Amino acid sequence: MMFLENSINKTGRSGWIEVITGSMFSGKTEELIRRLKRANFANLKVEIFKPVIDTRYSESKVVSHDSNSIVSTQVESASNISLMANNVDVVGIDEAQFFDNGLVEVCNRLADSGIRVIVAGLDMDFKGNPFGPVPALISIAEYVTKVHAICMRCGNLAHYSYRKSDTDKIVLLGEKDIYEALCRNCYNRAMKKNKK
Repeated sequence: MMFLENSINKTGRSGWIEVITGSMFSGKTEELIRRLKRANFANLKVEIFKPVIDTRYSESKVVSHDSNSIVSTQVESASNISLMANNVDVVGIDEAQFFDNGLVEVCNRLADSGIRVIVAGLDMDFKGNPFGPVPALISIAEYVTKVHAICMRCGNLAHYSYRKSDTDKIVLLGEKDIYEALCRNCYNRAMKKNKK
């Protein structure tokens, strides 16, 4: 179900939180960029943030896997977002899983002050466990969109981010060289194979 993108109440300053989540290669950032560009077209003041750790494509832009992009600001921690989101109508946040848990309070505070907050991030790590502040954000968001990739092994809908490397580090930036989007069955088979 899609939310009402045109329901900004400029006089009443009604804010809310939207979360876009799913596995790697599911189009989370693409959807975030689409919503933020629409807000720009509507002459709303938009500010976009991403964690300093995310330098895969660009330091000054949020970039999707298919090279769609929008200018952003890198921040060290969630608290920096509160300091930099002044006089805006919409705040976009990409790669939310890499932020500290303070992101939940920051998003709540922004929404309470009348700002539309759009957050994109992985809901699970490569082990299938809840990832960073995203699950908590899902629980407080007014609108949640779960997007799916296509399983790179069988073609079904995928919602797991399977890591092909042996490292056990939770945060490991990478692309198709390190990660595959897999459906539940293919993910479970791959994880069993790794345990042998």
